[in-house]
Amino acid sequence: MRISLNWLRELVELKLNPEELAETLTMAGFEVEDIEDRRTWANGVVVGKVVEREPHPNADKLSVCQVDVGTGENLNIVCGAPNVCPNIYVPVATVGCYLPNIDLKIKPAKLRGVKSYGMICSLKELGLPADVDGIHIFTGEDLQLGSDVRPLLGLDDVVLDVTTTANRADALSMVGVAREVAALTGGQLSLPVPGKVTFSQDTSNLDVHVEDKKACPAYFGTVIEDVKISLSPDWLQQRLRSAGVRPINNVVDITNYVMLEWGQPLHAFDRERLQVVADGKKNITIGVRFANAGEEIKTLDGQTRKLSTQNLLITAGDKPVAIAGVMGGEETEVHEGTQNLVLEAALFDNVPIRRSSRSVGLRSESSGRYERGVNRAELEISCNRALLLLQELTGGNIIYQAVSDSRPDPSNWSRSIELRLERVNKILGPTNSQEENTEVTSEDVERILTTLGCKLTLEDEGRWMVSVPSYRYRDLEREIDLIEEIARLYGYDNFCDTLPEESEAGYLPLDQELKRCLRAAFRAEGLTELMHYSLVKPGESRQVVLANPLLSEYSALRTDLIFGLVNAYKYNLEQGNGDLNGFEIGSLFCETEDGLKEEEAIAGIMGGDTTSSRWTRSDRRQPMTWYEAKGVLESVFDKVGLQVEYQPDCSDGRFHPGRTASLWLGGNKLGIFGQLHPQFRQECSLPDEVYVFQMDLEVLLDALDSDEILVPQFQNYSNYPASDRDLAFYAPVNIRVAEIEKAVTKAGKGLLNSVELFDEYRGENVPTGQRSLAFRLIYRAEDRTLTDTEVEPVHQKVRDTLVEKFGVELRS
Repeated sequence: MRISLNWLRELVELKLNPEELAETLTMAGFEVEDIEDRRTWANGVVVGKVVEREPHPNADKLSVCQVDVGTGENLNIVCGAPNVCPNIYVPVATVGCYLPNIDLKIKPAKLRGVKSYGMICSLKELGLPADVDGIHIFTGEDLQLGSDVRPLLGLDDVVLDVTTTANRADALSMVGVAREVAALTGGQLSLPVPGKVTFSQDTSNLDVHVEDKKACPAYFGTVIEDVKISLSPDWLQQRLRSAGVRPINNVVDITNYVMLEWGQPLHAFDRERLQVVADGKKNITIGVRFANAGEEIKTLDGQTRKLSTQNLLITAGDKPVAIAGVMGGEETEVHEGTQNLVLEAALFDNVPIRRSSRSVGLRSESSGRYERGVNRAELEISCNRALLLLQELTGGNIIYQAVSDSRPDPSNWSRSIELRLERVNKILGPTNSQEENTEVTSEDVERILTTLGCKLTLEDEGRWMVSVPSYRYRDLEREIDLIEEIARLYGYDNFCDTLPEESEAGYLPLDQELKRCLRAAFRAEGLTELMHYSLVKPGESRQVVLANPLLSEYSALRTDLIFGLVNAYKYNLEQGNGDLNGFEIGSLFCETEDGLKEEEAIAGIMGGDTTSSRWTRSDRRQPMTWYEAKGVLESVFDKVGLQVEYQPDCSDGRFHPGRTASLWLGGNKLGIFGQLHPQFRQECSLPDEVYVFQMDLEVLLDALDSDEILVPQFQNYSNYPASDRDLAFYAPVNIRVAEIEKAVTKAGKGLLNSVELFDEYRGENVPTGQRSLAFRLIYRAEDRTLTDTEVEPVHQKVRDTLVEKFGVELRS
């Protein structure tokens, strides 16, 4: 919010210069992003009077003017403005003056052969917005020639650009900032208290009907007749310009002024236009309701907006005339011919306004205040302030006020919070005082909270019941909030920097340690860790759909990681970055019969050529094979000490039905691994061989959480040679190699050291429905060299087991 110091001085006693005030506000949590010193914009610019004006002899669009600036001698000034004429008072930049907004230093010049000693200025050249194309002409009376123009243009001011935190809705007003400055500096407050408003009638043709009392706790509609629409006085226009608001007319400017002053948005309707919208009915019923799907309204910015059921509306005769708390409608706006008004002053709940504003993609000064929460106790003050200004500046008569008010009793507009001095000092610690071990005292607590508008009742020594003012009702809710306020006003830099007396080495939880081990193992295999948003497009079954998403196209939570990995792979190819081999650890969400469920998973994608084929294969690409992709997983499992079993799987339509396996760990399903289905791959524009896996991270971490893996045992190497045997046979193709390896390992237990499949063959000379498999079996003993007499019985047991259990036909 932009804070004019001239305006602020009328509300609170200022004891600091602009730089000191900016530092004080920043240290108190209100960051001052910029100090706009307007006093430099027109330094040296004075009031002048155009005495004579003649056409330039050598230029059609230039004029030669004689300007009196009070020095006793007229200045010869060449001017190009179309609106320059004799007997007008204008701002004149004399020789030596510097105008920073256009980066121009005024020097004597010769323009088309005519000497010029100064410049007649427009508002834009002085840094102010203007609707007039030409120089500025003063309209006031009793102007003194040669006097400083800055007080006349509101340029004798300094403006602070202050950023307020989301919880401080009260600071979005000049009154709120004044209260904060008074608390920080001890300055005296002088808030504008409006007088009593008198209504000339007890009844009128205006009524208010609010359908949802929670969305609109209070609505005041006031009829003002016989207003005269005109430009606002200079002081009001200057206040608005300093706040970054463009003046429009006296009625609209008053509503904006009160909003800036008290933080209460207001809106003025043209009464006759309201009657037209209400089908010409003399009796107008202003309604507050939620929109029906498909309704439309043309807002003040000229845009026709399609409404949804999330939009809260103001209606006349049940027809929309404004989006409540966001923006009024063009059909009922105040215009030059307006004679009678209906002034809206209302309280809207922050949640409906936030949803309404977002649904139509429109944020305004009004919605920004309602979203944070408007002070419900000062609605009447703001309304009366606006009514009295309308009466003063438009000459209107205040006729009648229709009210719908469901706010709780004023005694409930505050809350009481228990505050303990012991807790204050335990949270904040010792202060930076010359005395050792000093703490915040009872006097400090009472002084600080009293300056914030709180009322303290001493319950016991070092314990108070604190009554929070209404304008801080949404912000101060708990004891810790009061402690924060004490620290903020006492000064964060006035507390000691302390460390714990006893320190200990930091550590990570076991699950975090195991996740780090998994990440390191996958990175060691050449996979890059990826991170994607949890938000995806809606449309899948069991998805958790957000009720209030930031973007409609990403309004659901993901149910798996595979789609994100596939999109990342495709994007890398499209950007010319080649194949992507990566993995991701993330959360998955779904709806179940028992409610919403969240779980973690680890997934990855692999593909492309694993070698530098440009040199070794004359730039011929050799895609990754299924076994190479499986080898990456096997290497990871070996690094972390897990034995994972593979079983055929065709449950997921995105995977190739003959090249997919489910992963099992100790009888628990771990996940799935396989090649993408050709049809799915073509739809995603991916190359031939792309492999994907996804595993349940909880199952994986549970398996890793064992003493054998967490504390690995060293095993001695044998000093004795091994004895190897090859075993070849025909086996039915439906028998898995994993089952064969498990049977061989069990049969050779004691001497068998390892089993490895080194050959598979299908084709000529192999019986139909079978395949030829060849295994290498390594036998070893730790204490001796094995003899054939010891090895042969064990090897024969292995052969017999295979024949008996699987019906294989031995070849060796």
